[in-house]
Amino acid sequence: MPRAQSGPAHENSLWTIEFDNMSFTRSNFQDSSFGIAYEHFLTRQISLVISLETYSKSKGGYYKDYYGYSLLRESFRGDYAVYADYEGCFEPLNMFEGEFTPGHRLDISITPLQLSLKITPLGRRIKLIPYLGGGVGLYLWSVRLQGDLISFDLPDVQYYETQDYLIPVLPVYYADAIEGENFGRISFGYHLFGGFMFPVGQRLTLNAEFKFNNARAMLKKAFEGFTDPFDLSGYQISLGINYWF
Repeated sequence: MPRAQSGPAHENSLWTIEFDNMSFTRSNFQDSSFGIAYEHFLTRQISLVISLETYSKSKGGYYKDYYGYSLLRESFRGDYAVYADYEGCFEPLNMFEGEFTPGHRLDISITPLQLSLKITPLGRRIKLIPYLGGGVGLYLWSVRLQGDLISFDLPDVQYYETQDYLIPVLPVYYADAIEGENFGRISFGYHLFGGFMFPVGQRLTLNAEFKFNNARAMLKKAFEGFTDPFDLSGYQISLGINYWF
């Protein structure tokens, strides 16, 4: 469950701009993941854990409150977005060749490689084994935005002039912006977790765990306009099997 920090305190973050303008919500980016871990016992109550997990989500959305028009006038030839209040404004003018709903797809991928210290304060010879821990990790990640992009950062508002009124319009561009292409980018972070192990045999347990991952990264290249850190953090509920060799 991505934390996806957004809002006034993070107004220039990718999450904020997407949630403010697009049909995306945080719940759209919740998804299942898979992980494996190796645990090495240091004492009866303390162990060292190396784990690798994967998360990947692709979601398409549309711009809220905007309609797209392909305009034909020489000074405004191309695709433009118009606020919903002006829907249908070009239809009687015969100055457009198509109406569309601007939207794009957002792809997020995060793969943490983590080193943790795990503590079982009551030992491992009881019917319900509580544990807790935390550690650090390297987060291999990538983000891609593909599709229509409305340009909100123009220095002056552009107006399409008709005989009756002025219509504010915003250019729409096709974008294919990738951060972390090929093998992805790497960021540093930390995590905390706690859970229970349920023994079902001499060497086998079932696990239930809650984990919080915290990591951030600065976007560059095609996303250089987003000056706030990109939040890679998230909450995770896990069910698993633990086998002791």
